[in-house]
Amino acid sequence: MLAYSVTMFLAAALVALLGIAIYKGKTNFIHSYHQTRVTDKAAYGKAFGKAMFVIAVAPLLSGVLGLLGDSDMIALIAAAVLLTGIGVGMGLIIAVQKKYNNGVF
Repeated sequence: MLAYSVTMFLAAALVALLGIAIYKGKTNFIHSYHQTRVTDKAAYGKAFGKAMFVIAVAPLLSGVLGLLGDSDMIALIAAAVLLTGIGVGMGLIIAVQKKYNNGVF
């Protein structure tokens, strides 16, 4: 599961870098359609960036779990952690969209 862990660490780094950029105000990384009714871009970027950090933690934790061994149980737990973390992060993004854009679409 070493290859899995390396892949998860790289994915976590990529998502974290994107989250940092958005947090610092680069909201142009978010499709303009999802920002049509946003009035406070700075607060929107910070909230969206925080949600991206939650998503970045999911593959990081999953990759760490992958380093613990090659058993089927560890693989299932790593996958569960990954899916749960991504689900929570997506829920946070939806909440940010509802708050700052008055809806997801």
